[in-house]
Amino acid sequence: MKYAFMVEHRPVFSVRAMCRCLRVHPSGFYAWLKNPLSKRAREDKRQTKLIKKAWKESCKVYGYRKLHDDLLDQGETCCPNRVARLASIAGIKAQIGYKRRPGTYGGKPSIVVDNTLDRQFNVAAPDTVWVTDITYIKTYEGFAYLAVVIDLYSRRVVGWSMQGRQTTDVALQALLSAVWRRKPKNKVLIHSDQGSQFTSMDWASFLKHHNLEHSMSRRGNCHDNAVAESFFNLLKRERIRR
Repeated sequence: MKYAFMVEHRPVFSVRAMCRCLRVHPSGFYAWLKNPLSKRAREDKRQTKLIKKAWKESCKVYGYRKLHDDLLDQGETCCPNRVARLASIAGIKAQIGYKRRPGTYGGKPSIVVDNTLDRQFNVAAPDTVWVTDITYIKTYEGFAYLAVVIDLYSRRVVGWSMQGRQTTDVALQALLSAVWRRKPKNKVLIHSDQGSQFTSMDWASFLKHHNLEHSMSRRGNCHDNAVAESFFNLLKRERIRR
């Protein structure tokens, strides 16, 4: 700060006079002029550029955690707190989704199928538990309805379908693609909400003929299917709304 003050006021005062008043040595001031940034400051500046580049490539939606992952992928050595500090200084913020309206979301017990999953989202093997849901996507040609099937073990989308109407068929096509792609050998628990697509006779018949066991969220409780809800939130926030 002293050296910066001296640079700013050099046209008014002599260097030696300012050094005497600020109690610094002239040689230190001239050395600072040649290399004003410390090694740490130069490293901060370099990594800040990388952080800004990664943030822009994410369409300006990533927070410091994902930016930290990107830097590690590039071979950088840094901790999450350092990335958070540099991102904050640079004015980089994550894109935050919409807040839920205040209210009670306890829900009532399912009257169709029991909630067998019961929020046990961590599973030990692939193709043992799948979750499914449907969301709408606004396009210039109207609404499109996207159904996905997610494997809880890997959190990967193993089946999906998109149609112009929110019918049972869009959910069945997503589940059919998951069965065709994964070809599970053992019974799979498939969890959904209580939407009409998942309570139809066609849905129940498909599950019966493909060795799938059904589990349902409680009525009005989105947290029982949190993995699918979280996927749709990220998809819309990081890709569709950008």
